Formats: sequence, structure tokens, C-alpha cells
Amino acid sequence: MTKPVLISFKLCPYVQRSVINLLEKKVDYDIKYIDLANKPDWFLKISPFGKVPVLQVGDDVIFESAVINEYLDETSAPALHPKDPIQKAKHRSWTEFASALLVDQYGWTMAKEKTDSDKKREELLSKFKILEASLPSSTSNSLFFAGSKMHLVDTAFAPFFMRLQFLADHNPELYLLKDFPKIQKWSETLLSLPSVKNSVLPEVPKEYLEFIKAHHSWMGGIL
Repeated sequence: MTKPVLISFKLCPYVQRSVINLLEKKVDYDIKYIDLANKPDWFLKISPFGKVPVLQVGDDVIFESAVINEYLDETSAPALHPKDPIQKAKHRSWTEFASALLVDQYGWTMAKEKTDSDKKREELLSKFKILEASLPSSTSNSLFFAGSKMHLVDTAFAPFFMRLQFLADHNPELYLLKDFPKIQKWSETLLSLPSVKNSVLPEVPKEYLEFIKAHHSWMGGIL
């Protein structure tokens, strides 16, 4: 397999999904960081949406994180998707749910007024109720989406949980999982994995908070 090159923006959660996947599979890869506020011309020529992640494999270019991760799962062991078609489809559906959570999380952190921020917070909590009911029970100290084994869908949720933790570490009042024990255990399981811990650069927690503050949002004012 040609050594892939992942094009990234340091704070992008969608890139982070692919990094976790690459690390879980122990794929030898290179990574290039760009500034999305000042996109280089070479990047715009290969990224139809002008977004990251983009994966270069030789002369070929793949874009969109879900597609990149599907490609990696088909070409590098171990397979992180279930073999059963219906289970695989369900995991893909919940990956879309994870993407919706990331959109809500962004809206929550970027809202200019407290009322708008509170509304986004409630939307997140409503989705947590759905997610909590969908998770299996566990008698051990760990929990993944499908029980005891990590799958590709887990890589989709990990960046969301990591950003929740960044906020909670700075201000415990921003922690949203205290009423959702299964999600909390799942989050703790994922955030303890080396592939998740090593999927962002050391400066990312601080830069994530600075990014929120720089947009003069209501949350930025209390961080």
C-alpha cells in the first residue's frame, strides 16, 4: 500500500476521526497541517469542498472523513466495521448521529447569546437521551458502542467526547454527561485509548479554548 498523506487542520474533529483510525490500524502515514483561514493553492486544487480531511494515496485523492475511513477499513487490518450487513449499516447510521452532535457542539460553543447557547445545550442533552438508550449495558469498567470491542463508529464519537472534556477540564459546569452513565463510561473508555490520546497535538486543548474565545461567543466569555 502506498504511504498515505493526510491533510489536516489541527482543530478539526473530522480529521481526528481518520487519525484515530490510522493509529488503531498502525498504518504508516504522513500528515500535513494547513491553515483553513489561509488555504494554500495546492490544497484548493485537490479538495473539491475546500475542507479537510483529504487523503492522498499516490496520485489519487479521497475527501470526506467517512469515505476516508471506509477506504482505510477496506485496505488495512484489523477491520473495524462489523461483518454483518445490517449491523454495519446501523453503525454507519450512528456515525451520522455523531456528526450531528459535532454540529450541535459547535453551535453551543459559538452562540453569541446565552439564550442561543442554552438552546444548543438542550439539543445536545436531547440527543444524549436517545444515545444513552441505544447503548448496551456493561458490568466492566469499559464500554464501546457495540459492547466490549472497538469499531469504526467509536472513532466517529471520540472527537466529540474529547472536546466535551476540554471544556469540562476548564470549567466543570460545562460537563454534560453526569446524568448519562453509559455515555460517560463510553467517553472515559475512548479517551483512555492511546490511539485517541495521540490523535491530536499537545497544544490542541489550549488552542481549542482560544478558538472559542476568539469568536467572541457567550461561552468564550466564561472560559
